[in-house]
Amino acid sequence: YQLQFLNLLSLCPTGSESRLLSGKWGLRNSNGSLSLAADVPGCVHSALLRQGLIQDPYYRLNDLAYRWISLDNWTYTTTFSVPRGTRQKQRVSLVFDGVDTVSTISLNDVIVGTTDNMFRRYAQSSFSWDWGPSFPTQGIWRDVRLESYDILRLLYLSAAPAFDSSSSLWSVEVELVFDTVMAVEGYVKLALADLATQQTFQASLPPGQSNNTFILHVYFRTVELIQKPIPGSPGMSFYFQINGRPVFLKGSNWIPAHSFQDQVTPETLKNLLQSAVDANMNTLRVWGGGIYEQDQFYSICDELGLMIWQDFMFACALYPTESDFMETVREEVTHQLRRLKSHPSIIVWSGNNENEAAIATNWFGIPQSEQPQYVKDYTSLYVDNIRSIVLRVDRTRPFLTSSPTNGAESEKEGWVAQNPYDTHYGDTHYYNYLADCWDWRNFPRTRLASEYGFQSWPSLSTLMKVSVPEDWRYSSLFSSHRQHHLAGNMEMLLQAALHFHLPQSPHPLQEYRDTLYLTQVMQAQCVKAQTEFYRRSRSEIIEGQGHTMGALYWQLNDIWQGPSWASIEFGGKWKMLHYFAKDFFAPVLPVGFQDQGNLLIYAVSDLNNNKTLSITVYQWSSLEPVCTVTSGAAPVSGGTALPLYKTPLKELLANCANCTVQTCLLTFHLEEAGRQLGPMNHLLLSSPKEAQGLQKPDITVSQDGNTFTVTIQTSAIAPFLWLDVGDIPGRFDSNGFLMVTKSRSVQFYPWAPTSVAQLSQVLTVSSLRGVY
Repeated sequence: YQLQFLNLLSLCPTGSESRLLSGKWGLRNSNGSLSLAADVPGCVHSALLRQGLIQDPYYRLNDLAYRWISLDNWTYTTTFSVPRGTRQKQRVSLVFDGVDTVSTISLNDVIVGTTDNMFRRYAQSSFSWDWGPSFPTQGIWRDVRLESYDILRLLYLSAAPAFDSSSSLWSVEVELVFDTVMAVEGYVKLALADLATQQTFQASLPPGQSNNTFILHVYFRTVELIQKPIPGSPGMSFYFQINGRPVFLKGSNWIPAHSFQDQVTPETLKNLLQSAVDANMNTLRVWGGGIYEQDQFYSICDELGLMIWQDFMFACALYPTESDFMETVREEVTHQLRRLKSHPSIIVWSGNNENEAAIATNWFGIPQSEQPQYVKDYTSLYVDNIRSIVLRVDRTRPFLTSSPTNGAESEKEGWVAQNPYDTHYGDTHYYNYLADCWDWRNFPRTRLASEYGFQSWPSLSTLMKVSVPEDWRYSSLFSSHRQHHLAGNMEMLLQAALHFHLPQSPHPLQEYRDTLYLTQVMQAQCVKAQTEFYRRSRSEIIEGQGHTMGALYWQLNDIWQGPSWASIEFGGKWKMLHYFAKDFFAPVLPVGFQDQGNLLIYAVSDLNNNKTLSITVYQWSSLEPVCTVTSGAAPVSGGTALPLYKTPLKELLANCANCTVQTCLLTFHLEEAGRQLGPMNHLLLSSPKEAQGLQKPDITVSQDGNTFTVTIQTSAIAPFLWLDVGDIPGRFDSNGFLMVTKSRSVQFYPWAPTSVAQLSQVLTVSSLRGVY
């Protein structure tokens, strides 16, 4: 529920002023050899780039070439005049919304402040992770203002709706935080407009005072984290309940969209977040090694209905607990809570990323005798400090000390569980790049999967922007340097080779292009298998495990052009995985798998429907189906996953032209009253490299008139058929699909003006059989 406008009026003296000092500043390095104009908000790298003093930092090996920028000291300067009226105010404040990071601020050669906290603390992602470069940035990355007033100014305004289930009534707790010159009495009048209209209500003001009106959107929703015993299983449940209804979290993990935050535009955020929604996601986890995102990020999520799992910015490290550091953490956490808690998209706060697991499994080789001290420090920082602030400032959301965690069980064990990856509790992170990702038995049957994934390379059109022809080989120096995950390039090929023939083109550039394509096929198929396993596990307990209520794969977006776990390339282009996500996160989905010689197909549904299952068996050698099997209609409640079909696979294939697992494959979909529900799914009964009868198809593509409709015709079954339009921004309604019909039409949705002629000029099509 949303109340569109809640109007609050603070009583402030006449003449309260706020003057923006952002814009063009001067910038120089420590010895004065470089002096240039710089934008504020901004950073040093961006300023140098805009003045033509450096190339694109993402180009080739420039992340190494430009390390000198981070090793130098830089000074921003500006000059401004202060009107007499401003100088006569009782208080004038120079406000920096964000300084990156350690700085001294002086005004007219008098030091007026120092900083040591980007938000207030540094973004760890700047120092390079296995998905991005190392660019320790410096700069004034948020606005600068001069604020003047006589008595008080409003610092924070937030509203927290709370629902009383016993009376079925809502209450709204409004918090206003002021900076005051002296003790002052005033009042705030809060009025709710009729829901059918939009109105502004004003408070009565004493003579000589003016009003500042602040508009705040207030949304009414409840969120609960349910951790209760499960019949037939040790441990406890772990799921989120929104407005009283259990919700399966479907989504991914969000990392910073750019190394240089001043280059992240509102359009970039909207495109990425809309792409998440278009792929049927309902949740993103803002990972704790990046930044607290800008206000617009959360506002867009509010509007789109995306739920946010918000980490505090601590990740994969040990942190000090000295008094100075604890104080800056308190300031950071308090500031971010007051800034963000009015956003209904945020459904949970999490203290850190993987630090409980790091201590419990001793990532850092801590001597056993010192372990208790590290547990004590961990508890002091995340429990005594951060958790206590969260519980005091925001009582409307659950708080987790870490991710992964055993939740209530971790608390019972003194906040650091013996095994934070225990699948009977909490959430889990799981990566295994060497085991067969097509085999669902290799995945943990967890309560909630908040991280998992596989790498792939982006498309050639994305890489060409930051590389040259000599780089376009899988074994090039560029390819090796761009890969920050140890043995990552080899792991992708090993995983692909389990099921696919590796590219064998005699032309090096084509082989490179085919290899990039195959890594995306591998990634999409791996994450599809794991996600479908989690979705079908939501309603069952097997050997004490199950009731999985969330699948957030790693990761949604890229920070630069390189290999990563992302499903969206830097620049917004969808990888094959993102198209697959649109299907495997669909509200209604059939999921098929093999188990002990049986074929099982589950109906996974977020909706209440009577569902009929239709199975079609094809031979790899023909577009004509060899048989079709239909189940009886069965009611499937929303929020469940139920088996609709089970039969010995050999019997099914024997009754269908004596198929074998090497000669045939299955497609299946759900229906209601003859109408298809959700996407068609498929099950490849053997590895494609073992498929008998798989032919190299003749594929032709045509455009339909003046629309952006692409019609594909094929002479044979074409798995993983991929359409690519190079640098033209946009997406198809489907891509990377299994084509089992002679003709299929696909719609292209451009994100910028284009034409049929432009699309026709760059459109290419690939399929699996074309790479060998």
